[in-house]
Amino acid sequence: MGDGGDGIDDVGGDGSERVGDEGDRARLERLIIADLRELTSESNWVARTFAEQNQLSANEFRALLFVMLAETNGVRLTAGELRKQMGLSGAAITYLVVRMTGIHHLRREVDPTDRRKVILRYDERGLAVARAFFAKLAAHNHGAMADLADADLVAAHRTFGAMVSAMQNFRTEIAVRP
Repeated sequence: MGDGGDGIDDVGGDGSERVGDEGDRARLERLIIADLRELTSESNWVARTFAEQNQLSANEFRALLFVMLAETNGVRLTAGELRKQMGLSGAAITYLVVRMTGIHHLRREVDPTDRRKVILRYDERGLAVARAFFAKLAAHNHGAMADLADADLVAAHRTFGAMVSAMQNFRTEIAVRP
């Protein structure tokens, strides 16, 4: 921090990094973007490895990711909503869901608030496979953040939230409409 040759001065006793002018701010933003690119690259490598080890296509892995995000956020995800998020045809989503339920990565569940809808959830087998694979990554993440102050984690969470929002806005702008 501050002495890493990145042009950012470490000031104050709290260890927080401050920037002195707009040029420093632009440099700091570029560093964050570079970190995000590197994190994305590493994430893609991990995703491909998980998919290969579990005989999943890239779209099948993406579907699992969308279902996981929905479950984490308390959102009920239907096959139709998954189709829109993935930009696939109805037939392609039907095939994907049939395959993923057949190999027990996903399950269909009647929506308790609207029995006409079927939501997609992780199947217990799929959860077990994912947990077994990603447990070591979780341990590495925990270790990597162990020495960071809570205030740093709060700031990082805000930064990641802003970056996710920017990426979602960009995705909406460039989306191909059928």
